[in-house]
Amino acid sequence: MKSNLVFLFLFVAMNAAAASLTAPSPEGQGEALTLEQVLDSARHNNIAIRNARHGIEAARQQRKEALTKFFPNISATGLWFNANRSMAQTTLNPSEMLPESLASLASTLPAEAQAALAEPVDVSMMKNGTIAAITAVQPVFAGGQIVNGNRLAKVGEEVSRLQLQLSEDEVEKTAERYFWQMVSLQEKVKTVMAVEAMLNDIHKDVDVAVQAGVALRNDQLQVQLRQNEVESQKLKLQNSIGIVKLLLAQYCGLRDTSFTLSAGQNTIQELPVKQDHGQALLNTAEYQLLDKQVEATKLQKRLAVGQNLPSVAVGAGYNYHNLLDKDRTFAMVFATVSVPISDWWGGSHAIKKKEIELQKVISEQQDKAELLKIRMQNAWNSIVEAQQQLQIAQRSIEQAEENLRLHRNYYQAGTCRMSDLLEAQLLYQQSCDKHTDAYVDYRNKVLEYKHSTGQ
Repeated sequence: MKSNLVFLFLFVAMNAAAASLTAPSPEGQGEALTLEQVLDSARHNNIAIRNARHGIEAARQQRKEALTKFFPNISATGLWFNANRSMAQTTLNPSEMLPESLASLASTLPAEAQAALAEPVDVSMMKNGTIAAITAVQPVFAGGQIVNGNRLAKVGEEVSRLQLQLSEDEVEKTAERYFWQMVSLQEKVKTVMAVEAMLNDIHKDVDVAVQAGVALRNDQLQVQLRQNEVESQKLKLQNSIGIVKLLLAQYCGLRDTSFTLSAGQNTIQELPVKQDHGQALLNTAEYQLLDKQVEATKLQKRLAVGQNLPSVAVGAGYNYHNLLDKDRTFAMVFATVSVPISDWWGGSHAIKKKEIELQKVISEQQDKAELLKIRMQNAWNSIVEAQQQLQIAQRSIEQAEENLRLHRNYYQAGTCRMSDLLEAQLLYQQSCDKHTDAYVDYRNKVLEYKHSTGQ
């Protein structure tokens, strides 16, 4: 009877081991999503990417606003007033206003006219009135502030695009990590289910053997304890899958959480092509942002210089007023020159400050560029190590399988206890789990290297 039990155990164990990576998942009621489907959903639905796109639109509007500075500034003004007294008021003496050549003729006038010329006359004007004007002013020279302001706005838009790229990279990286985390849990659930099926068959045969008196009750209890442990592991894994699934669905905007993930075979992968890190550095969004920071600081320095240079503008206007109780319209052209004299003292210090900031930004660019290359090399070393760990994990599975086979033979021969056989089975399960972890770690390391090299 014991020989038949062991033979059946060997048959079940071999089939369970072969099915450990292909057994259906308990979560397999929904659609099986691939990595590309998950990433595509994250690109379209993640809030960080949507906010980054809004940032690009805001930067585009700012650039368009700066472009308007090249065109004339047109303004219209209007004024109506009514004062409590006239703004212009004086007293005129007609006799004093007559030229000497006409003074002798005044004596020939009638007495009433001579009396009128001798009396002073009060004159007032502009007690109320209306003024209106429309003016267009075209800047001719502004110390380069308009040109450099437009260049700075364009740099700002390019920075927003690079920030969008960084956001997309970070979202894809996080979504893919969630993906592989859930894949790892799914694979471990498959392994646990295979072990559970194996233990169920063992338990049935041990029950028969105990009832027949050819096996000890202790063997039956050991199998039951192992079954309880496996059941506890499965509950923890299923709970973890539920949490990771919710996180992935929220991060990628997936409304239906009944999905599973399809990742293919977790076999040993070839190393990706190693990049030229010096050349790859130029393609990374991080380094391009450093370049834009240097460019923006240079333009800010030029703006500081332009603020202390003369500015020239020409303009034309059309005006209306009725200050003299009569409608009056006229047009005019004009030119203005503004020279900041006293501001140059403080402006010189502002220019020196911008020069210091520029040197600081250049130094930071060089330092961070070296750190980015070190990050690339470290990511590559991690890939090589992860692949070697995956190979070790694969060998461990083969060794654990052999160890389990030997313990089966020993148990069949009566030289091995049930506890030893269950320990061998546990080692095999742990080897499968370590292989799954090693594979997921390898994929994450490849992901990190691709993102660090701007791929």
